[in-house]
Amino acid sequence: MPPTAVIIGAPGAGKTSVGRRVAERLGVPFADSDHLVEQSAGARVADIFVDQGEPHFRQLEQEAIADAVRDFDGVLSIGGGAVMTPGTPDLLAGIPVVWLEVDLGDAVSRVGMNASRPLLLGNVRGTLAALLRERAPVYEALATVRIQTSGKPLRAVVDDVCRALSDRDAA
Repeated sequence: MPPTAVIIGAPGAGKTSVGRRVAERLGVPFADSDHLVEQSAGARVADIFVDQGEPHFRQLEQEAIADAVRDFDGVLSIGGGAVMTPGTPDLLAGIPVVWLEVDLGDAVSRVGMNASRPLLLGNVRGTLAALLRERAPVYEALATVRIQTSGKPLRAVVDDVCRALSDRDAA
């Protein structure tokens, strides 16, 4: 059975925080692709990036997502760059995909100087701006549900996601 929903979005959009709470409300399990990669690789995402490079991490990430899409029936949050790996968007076909949209200012303030996000080391604002420009069209194309997170408290975003998924199921 495929996931109940897949949460996508840029770093700082709240994919893990929102996904975990949406899963709780829906009474289903939650999984995060970064955590799945860390479990299978026995190493932290940041260490995989440094020791083996981004292409190796993206391969592990795609394998984890493929396994979850096949075997996991809860809410799955996937890494912000996962959708850029050829083949990964195809894995999401037919599954409700929730895009947590975030503006640059909110993303920067939420991410800060988080060393566990290897793609954002250095010029966080500039890097995030480039990532948002590059990835937004892909997020938009994949999304079956689009939720704006900027300026909203976590509870309101979770409410919006649950309502949108419920409305989608009712339609």
